[in-house]
Order: sequence, then C-alpha cells, then structure tokens
Amino acid sequence: MNKEQLSALLKEEVQISAIRSSGPGGQNVNKVSTGIHLRFDIKKSSLPTLLKQKIFNSLDKRINKEGILVIKAQRYRTKEKNHKDAILRLVDLIYFHSRVHAVRQPTKPSFRQKQKRLHNKSKISEKKIGRSKVVF
Repeated sequence: MNKEQLSALLKEEVQISAIRSSGPGGQNVNKVSTGIHLRFDIKKSSLPTLLKQKIFNSLDKRINKEGILVIKAQRYRTKEKNHKDAILRLVDLIYFHSRVHAVRQPTKPSFRQKQKRLHNKSKISEKKIGRSKVVF
C-alpha cells in the first residue's frame, strides 16, 4: 500500500478540527482558525493489530492513555496546507512503525585492525614519553 492509498484510507478514520494557530500571520492569526488538530483513534482504526501495538507502545508523547494520537499542525498560514501536513505526518508515523528493522549482526575487528590500533597506541605513548622532563 503506497502513501496516497494510505492517506485516502485514513481520511475516513481521522477527526479534524480547526484551531487558532500561533506563529506568523499578524492580526490574521487572531481572527482565522488556520491550525489543524488531527485526532486518530489507534485502537478503533483498521490498521493491523501488530502495527497498532507498535504505535501504541512507542514512547510518543502525542498518544494519550486512551490510544488517541493528536497531531497539531500549524506550520503554514493556510488551513489547506496544514490539513495536508497533518495527514502526511500521520502517514509518515504509520510508515515508520510498519518498517521491519534489521537485526544487527555483531562483528569482530580483523587482525589487521587490531595491529594498527596497537601500533597507533605505541606511537602516541612514545610521543607522550618524549614530552616528559629529562631526569639526569
């Protein structure tokens, strides 16, 4: 599923309300509600159960105890741009948690790397010994 299909699917499951945003806009900021509050109920969504658990268990401060994700978009001066921004941020969050992270394979340094490290240590040690006071 690509991002456009996911955003179209999610538009039906989100609650969007307009708020007065802070930031640029002069007096217009006090009169027009251009900010967007996007509320997405993770538990009631049509996402797979494993993905719901991943998102809910993430330490994202935008998710409350009831499992509702709240995204506040007020980056732009128009309501339409903030609406698109909020949807894209939700889609990006879902894509981030849907990825399968590769498990790191532990490796060991090669023999040549060990030799080079020890050689550099001895050179630095000699340099520091050369800086010390000469005792007669």
